[in-house]
Amino acid sequence: MKFKALTSLFVMALAVAAGASSLSAAEPREIKVVAGKNNEQKFDVTALTATAGEEIKITLTIASTQPKMIMGHNFVLLKPGTDVTDFGLDAAGSTPAANYIPDSMKAAVVANTKLLGPGETDSVTFKVPGPGVYPFMCSFPGHFGTMQGTLTVK
Repeated sequence: MKFKALTSLFVMALAVAAGASSLSAAEPREIKVVAGKNNEQKFDVTALTATAGEEIKITLTIASTQPKMIMGHNFVLLKPGTDVTDFGLDAAGSTPAANYIPDSMKAAVVANTKLLGPGETDSVTFKVPGPGVYPFMCSFPGHFGTMQGTLTVK
């Protein structure tokens, strides 16, 4: 009788542990982006895809050898319909301390990394919003013309 009770408790403990592990959150899907290869103003990817509601982690790594204040890079994901040129022009009036994200345009930002220099890496994790085409860019002054792409969410 004592053995049967202990066995039942053990089986219940295993069931609870199995249930708890199945409830644990999945790791976000990581998307790696490299900027500044060969000291060029480019991202190595310009088209990303995701599913609405998915949690993703964008990891930006800088391959450039130029100093951050001359050739810094970041990753800024914008809401659908945001004009990248307008954002980029406003960003030129911002500061490195603000990661070249102008106060006037903060409401248009879905997610962003900090401004990075040679060999640096930063990540941003977020829940992907609803379906649409989300532009992304580097907001360092003058970079938006060649450093942009889209995240298509289905």
